[in-house]
Amino acid sequence: MLRANPRAKLPLSVIIPVKNEEANIGACIDSVAWADQVIVVDSLSSDRTCEIAEKKGAQLFQFEFRGGWPKKKNWALEHLPFDHDWILLLDADERVPPQLAEEIASVIQRPDGREGFFLNRRLIFLGQWIRHCGWYPSWNLRLFRHRSGRFERLTGTNTADTGDVEVHEHVVLKGKAGYLRHDLLHEDFKSISAFVERHNRYSTWEAAVYQEFRQGRSGVQSIRASLFGAPIERKRWIKRLWVRLPFRPALRFLWMYLVRRGILDRRPGFIFCVLMSFHEAMISAKSYELQRKGV
Repeated sequence: MLRANPRAKLPLSVIIPVKNEEANIGACIDSVAWADQVIVVDSLSSDRTCEIAEKKGAQLFQFEFRGGWPKKKNWALEHLPFDHDWILLLDADERVPPQLAEEIASVIQRPDGREGFFLNRRLIFLGQWIRHCGWYPSWNLRLFRHRSGRFERLTGTNTADTGDVEVHEHVVLKGKAGYLRHDLLHEDFKSISAFVERHNRYSTWEAAVYQEFRQGRSGVQSIRASLFGAPIERKRWIKRLWVRLPFRPALRFLWMYLVRRGILDRRPGFIFCVLMSFHEAMISAKSYELQRKGV
């Protein structure tokens, strides 16, 4: 495997969308110090996020969301001045371990006809790797040539109070994709209260998307749903089936904790399964609210 030269920066542009991420941004930037260009896209943070990012040497851009489309990541892909062809998309609570950095250095120098690569995220929750609960493997297309990928647009993204950044949308890639062997670490240093607040916004967005799926609509430039397709396509197929099932909060807990063996992740696994079943309950409640409004 080719190794990144410690004396020369890798010809790669890293994008990190943020808002009030002072607890996470420093460690995230440190983990990609080997990349030639690190760009932080902020949304008027009120904490020390921007100060920390600039001290770490990142380029800082501001994005003011006014609703609608595009959201922050697609806006960045369309408007930022990239120095390099290849980009890596990271959230502030993600870290690139040295082994993954070396693998990235190798594949962008010898992509073998691929336009992008999926990375497998390893979730660290309450200090423990969540190996089970159906949360691993978790493949996301994060490394790609910036002209070849854009995030899908699901019509639910226009719903108010869902935040200004794409979360569960996936990148639609023009060309072949590969899969990297080493994991991307996902570890949020914020509190459980912040986790609940964030998932309250996510549930508003997902309730609107559930409505679209029930009505047979698939959004604009959306990932196709296929039982026999790639992992992301199978996940989308399951989601379309899932939205029509009754008792989803209870089913989600049983599926994650027992069927997908979240019980083996001990107390953090139990807490995580409870929180995610509550998240599903919020989606169900908000979906019902939308149905009553005739949306």
